[in-house]
Amino acid sequence: MHRNAPRNAPRRSKTVRNTLACAAVALPVLLVAGCSSDSDQGKESDSPSASASKKPTVAPAKFKKLPDACKSLGKDAVKDVVPGTDDKSGKKVGSGDADDSNSCLWSGLDKYDYRQLTLSFKRFDSDPAIGSGAKRAAEHAKQQVDEKTANKSNRDLKEFKVSGVGDEASAVAYETKKEDTKGKTSEYRAERLVTRVANVVVTVDYEGAGFEDAKKPDADEVKKNAEKAAKEAVKQIK
Repeated sequence: MHRNAPRNAPRRSKTVRNTLACAAVALPVLLVAGCSSDSDQGKESDSPSASASKKPTVAPAKFKKLPDACKSLGKDAVKDVVPGTDDKSGKKVGSGDADDSNSCLWSGLDKYDYRQLTLSFKRFDSDPAIGSGAKRAAEHAKQQVDEKTANKSNRDLKEFKVSGVGDEASAVAYETKKEDTKGKTSEYRAERLVTRVANVVVTVDYEGAGFEDAKKPDADEVKKNAEKAAKEAVKQIK
């Protein structure tokens, strides 16, 4: 007795075979593409943004030290500017780090003519958060001028630019009254000259009065002596 041969499984159509073949090939491609995409995203997230990597920078400050204000004027210059002074070496004003700021005072009485000179140096470092030393110095110089113009006790104010002294210079000429220890009031003529050299500011305060009914100095004398002191001081900045 012969067994019937097993019936062959039905053949798949050509269309179905092609579809399965395509799916088999597409699956690994998708897997590879998916891995590649995840890897690229990881690299992008790990890299810092351009804005975060850039830090603000400013030009470094030119001068790191200051001259000694009391040694910035020679004895002959002091004699010319402050006649009658008993101490040509001057008197140190203030305390602290002399390389940040320092001041000196000279005063003298020649018969009845009184003269006083105060010379100050102030230095500024560069700071990315607030600006370069030169920029900060320029701001301070303006404040020094504004301090005199804003003082209501100062009369006949004249503000002007000064050439040939440092990188830039301004001055304020004015008149004021002061009372001495005996309660007597005298008329003073004064000038503040402020000049900047890179990141250093030089402030010169010069004033004069005539006691016992003597006349106060004229404007030209005050201007000439303030500028002479400023020019001598600027030469010492190195």
